[in-house]
This record gives sequence, structure tokens and C-alpha cells, in this order.
Amino acid sequence: MTIRILPAIGDPDAARAVSSLLHQLPDAEPAPTVGDSAALLHALAGAAAQGAGAAAVGAPSAAGQPSAVEALPEVVLVHERIGPTPALELIREVALRFPAVGVVLITTDAGPALFSAAMDAGARGIVGMPLGYDELAARVQAAAQWSAGVRVHLGGSPEAVSGPAGTLVTVTGAKGGVGTTVTAVQLALAARAAGRSVALVDLDLQSGDVASYLDVQFRRSVVDLAGIQDISVRVLQDAVHDHHTGLGLLLAPEEGERGEEVDDRAARQIIGALRSRYEVVLVDCGSQMQSANAAAVELADLALLVTTPDVVAVRAAKRQVRLWDRLQIRKAEDTTTVVNRLTRNTEIQPPLVAKATGTQVARTHVPAAFKELQPCVDAGRMQDLDSRSTVKQALCALAAELGLGDSPSVRQGRGSHRARPTLTGRKRKAITPGAAPGSGGIPGQASGAASGAGPVPGPRFGVRRGSAAAAGPGPFDPSGPYEEG
Repeated sequence: MTIRILPAIGDPDAARAVSSLLHQLPDAEPAPTVGDSAALLHALAGAAAQGAGAAAVGAPSAAGQPSAVEALPEVVLVHERIGPTPALELIREVALRFPAVGVVLITTDAGPALFSAAMDAGARGIVGMPLGYDELAARVQAAAQWSAGVRVHLGGSPEAVSGPAGTLVTVTGAKGGVGTTVTAVQLALAARAAGRSVALVDLDLQSGDVASYLDVQFRRSVVDLAGIQDISVRVLQDAVHDHHTGLGLLLAPEEGERGEEVDDRAARQIIGALRSRYEVVLVDCGSQMQSANAAAVELADLALLVTTPDVVAVRAAKRQVRLWDRLQIRKAEDTTTVVNRLTRNTEIQPPLVAKATGTQVARTHVPAAFKELQPCVDAGRMQDLDSRSTVKQALCALAAELGLGDSPSVRQGRGSHRARPTLTGRKRKAITPGAAPGSGGIPGQASGAASGAGPVPGPRFGVRRGSAAAAGPGPFDPSGPYEEG
């Protein structure tokens, strides 16, 4: 039996010592060492996704077990000085998301207290330092045998998965007022409209506004889950508010000072519980980084950074990206920037934002049209935003681009020009058969001119800017810049 081993060791000296011993183990196949917790989770998730893709095209493993499970290594070695996630929290995360992987902790303190804590977190053994060949070989063999037994049971059910199916998406603002909460709410609504079960979490713990935007009166909040060690389904149901739109809302506390009770450990546990129940977990992280929302960004499958196309906001976005990189939360190339309130006359266009921040920029940009949003914002009913709104359509297109929702064209159908609003959100009038498109004539009167009733005068002062004639016959294009009508 070949034992695939993935070492996660942040200390270079320990990494060299472990690598040397692993290459001496019989039937061992050690992978290159990863240096931090994010790299470890990314490597495991990538292996599981690759295996699941192979199973989808009809390539099961040799033993008949799910390819998603077989693609994972049998043993993961976690060093006590791994970062930025603490070692025990990382073990708990791996055990939750990849239950067929045996985890062994490498530590200088192999006392009974740490041994008990590691077992509670989900580790299969502890190896003391300085490392010895016999002890390391015994722990690796034991963890591999345990992993093989678990995979036999998982292989008996074609529905078995290697971890929670929920996709975690975080939405963070470059600074306050750039539209972070509106973006998070509309993406959640778009995912729900596509038939997915969605949880919307407000981790802007001091000034969260999700409840205000959705007109919710609540008693429970994310703080009520912070002190619970084992979050059961019933406990989660008591804290999550079932909104009439179908969203599950886990809201920020009404008293902002209580947000300090939610630390990174609590955030990881809460997010893990939500991902095991919902297909999509959307987290509004606000614009101020704390330990809780930093943990969410680190764990996210997709991290969005919202900015507006002005110098101050783009500089703030650049600072945010650099902060994440210094704290080893997330790399710039793994972050997607969403440009909000874009107009044709804006000097800072999306390619410049991408160059300044070093991030990927979403192809879909949100136009500047606050007049469309204002009635819903003032009423606190963002779910009532008109589907013909350019902002609504742009955010639905963004959800489709991110894989969270269906394309607006798929939902509405590609009918005539009546089904497609102009940039201003107004309906176009039908063009009568006698009118030539682009001729400048008044629709509906061309037939009279053709019958000898005399020429029909055009508009006295030309075509009004923003009208249907000026906007052209094309549908709303979410990939280009816009101008408020």
C-alpha cells in the first residue's frame, strides 16, 4: 500500500528534517511541503475537486471508490508552528472538510493535555520533536490504516463527499460606503433565485446593516453562537433567521461592542456549521478587518473586494490587499475586485483598478444608478428592487459570472426588444413596420408620411441624451462601462 503524505510545516529546519525522514519510510510517497494553512487547505480542496471532476466524466478509482476521496492524500502532517491558522484549529478544519484524511500533529510538547486537545480536534496521532524514525513511521502507518478503513466505508455510498458542499463567498469593501452590503444582499438573492439554499452572514460586527436592508427585526445574532463549542443543527436553526425571500440570515449584534465576543475560532466553527447545511454561504465582511472576518476571507472559496472607480477607494483597495498579503490571509491574485458605480466618463476604468491592486477584476461592472436604489434603501426592502433596474441586472450578471446564479438572459428569455430595458431602465417603444431604424423619425408616424400626408418633422432640438434612440437597440451589456440615465 502506497501512503501519500502531505506535510504542512512552516519552520524551514523542521521541514527539512521531516522531508528527510519521510523519504526513508517504506511505501511512502511524500508530496512537496506546504508552508502555511491556506496552502494546505487549497491543496486538499484542489485534489478533491480534481478527483470529483474525474468521477464526473466516468473515471472511478481502481478500488471502485469515489475519485474525490481517492485523490486525497492518506496522511497530513501538521507542524505546531504552522500559520496563520493555529495548528489545532487547522486540524479541526481538515477533519471537518476532509474526513477521509488522517492528520498527525508534530509538536515539541507531547504532554497529555495537548494530546487530549489534539484528539478532540480530530488528529489521529502526535509525533514529538526531535523527530525519530520509529515514532514517525508508527504514527504515519496508524493514520494511513485508519484512513484506508474510512475510505472503505465512504466508498460504499456513491453520495459520500469529502467535505461540506457549501461554497463560501466573502464580500469586503475597500472602504465604507462603496456598496458592500448591497452587493452581498443582491448576490445572495440571485443565488436563491437560482434555486440554491443560501445563508447570508453579517460579519461587519460593529456596524452591520444587513438587517436594515432587508427589514428584519431579530433577537438572535452571530454572538449567540460564539460561546458554543459544538454547534448542532437545532442550535443553528435557533440563531438563523428564516427570511421570507428564502434566505437564512445570521445577523450582526445590535450592540456593536458585543462583536468582540466573536473571535477567529468562533468564526471558523460557525462558518463550518453553515457550510454543512447551505449550498452557498455569503459573508458580508464590511470594510474593517477583525479576527472573525479575516478568518472568513482566509477560508473563502471566492473573496470579493468591492471598490468604486475613484482615487480614494482604489487606494483603500490596494491597502486592503496588501494587508491581507502581510497577514497571510489571502494573496492578491486569489482576490476578485468588483467595480461599483462605473460610468463612461470615469477616468479610472477597470483595467487600471486591476493594475493598481494586482487582483483579478470581474468582467461585470455595476453602473452608477442610485436613483434606482434609493426607494428600496429608504424603505429597507432591498429585495423589492425592480428586476428591470440596471443595478439589479448587473448584480445578477455578476452572480452568473461567479457561478452563484443564472444568467439574466436565461431567466428572462431572449425575446423581442420589449423584454430588454435601456440603460435608463425605461421600456422601449415598439418600432412600427413603416419606420426605418435609425432614421430619426418619430415611431408610429412613418406610415403617414409614406402615404402622402407630408413629411413628419423630427425633434426640434435633436435626440435627447439617454433616450431609447440614443441608447441603441442593443440589450443591457454588463461587460462595458455605463452612464447613469
